Amino acid sequence: MRVSEIKRKTKETDIEVFVKLDGEGKVNIDTGIGFFDHMLTAFGVHSGIDLDVKCKGDLYVDGHHSVEDVGICIGKAFAEALGDKGGIARYGSAYVPMDEALCFCSLDISARPFLVFNAEFSDDRVGGFDTCLTEEFFRAFAFNAGITLHIMEYYGKNDHHIIEAMFKAVAHALRDAMAQTGGGVLSTKGVL
Repeated sequence: MRVSEIKRKTKETDIEVFVKLDGEGKVNIDTGIGFFDHMLTAFGVHSGIDLDVKCKGDLYVDGHHSVEDVGICIGKAFAEALGDKGGIARYGSAYVPMDEALCFCSLDISARPFLVFNAEFSDDRVGGFDTCLTEEFFRAFAFNAGITLHIMEYYGKNDHHIIEAMFKAVAHALRDAMAQTGGGVLSTKGVL
């Protein structure tokens, strides 16, 4: 069973994350940032990952520490739940439209973390969420999960739609990449 639980407490955040990769997309999210909760809910539902996230952060400063640290914890939990990455498809890609916005994700569960993030936002915030934290979340997630992650906004005007399309594109790409195919590690090296 591909599950993991991560607890992380710093002077800035206190976080508990539970993931079940072979879930039903059941989510229970509470970060104190409404729009971020909405995005993590979409991430869990569209990836099929059961995801519980509880974060108490220093939101009186801003949302940066909470968003980044949640990304770290979800990434660590994801890596731990996958184990040696044997018997998975490894690669995934997805286009997701949301109204006027279109976003794309391509990823490789490679143990070689990298992020390419191409997007421009017109507003500083969506609700209580700083739009610049979108990239920070995905960087923290990719580097702690060991994923090469490419995310691109093709076009869009509404930042809510653009960001949501990104989270959903990553979720659908992950769903394909973590699918169990049987066999060993998909690598000419025999290990990732």
